[in-house]
Amino acid sequence: MNPKCLTLDTGPQAYRESGEGEAIVLLHGISSGAASWEPLVAHLPGYRLLAWDAPGYGDSQSLAEAEPMAADYAARLDAWLDALGVERCVLVGHSLGAMMATALTARRPGRLAGVVLADPALGYRDADDAKRDEVYRSRWTLLAEQGHDAYAEARAPRLLRDDADPADIDRVREGMRRLHIEGFAQASWMLANDDLEGYVPEGLPVPATVLCGTEDAITTPESSRDLAERLGLSYHAIPRAGHASYIDAPGAFAAAVDTFARPLLALSPGNRKRTTP
Repeated sequence: MNPKCLTLDTGPQAYRESGEGEAIVLLHGISSGAASWEPLVAHLPGYRLLAWDAPGYGDSQSLAEAEPMAADYAARLDAWLDALGVERCVLVGHSLGAMMATALTARRPGRLAGVVLADPALGYRDADDAKRDEVYRSRWTLLAEQGHDAYAEARAPRLLRDDADPADIDRVREGMRRLHIEGFAQASWMLANDDLEGYVPEGLPVPATVLCGTEDAITTPESSRDLAERLGLSYHAIPRAGHASYIDAPGAFAAAVDTFARPLLALSPGNRKRTTP
């Protein structure tokens, strides 16, 4: 994926892009970045893949809000897609990115052909004060205390299955080494104080599905299946995959995304090009 950056009214917005065709937009989780989606490229030919570095990640300008919510990330996401000229897409939100995806769904449903909630983080808005404070401080403070190398060494394996490919562990570690404390802290605030379902209290207004790795120990299959049931969505398990299911099992993850996206974007199964009515 080619690294790119454009300038919005709010400042620089970094992203990676690959391919041509209908757009699939990829939103990473709290400990990651745009480069983490690289394993999907070989498995999703014929699409325009757009993976952003969320505000405060990579070279993207942090949000102005000291204590942002998913709606604030969705506003930046909306502006970025406007600048790219993306009128319609399938949105894939992984982990904390799933909360951003639901916030954009509430803000701009007409832009979205469909939404994939992958290993979704639900948020802790309804937890007690002590729990919310623990969630908020459990990541970025450790990064500040331990440094990037030690933090990445300790935490990266937790995002993957127990027998993960060493190259995949290195990919996750590299993403963690690129984290900025300010952006990490802002995202941690959102995780601790926001709620995915609060953006779609009556269900998603566009087609949607939930994916989850069968070995996800962070946002567990049980949690993801329960979310799918509450929202009336289909559920698809990604075999032999941990929390970062698109890294552990990119082929299976991409196949699930393609099966979901193809009919919504009016694509031919053979070549994934737009069909003529």
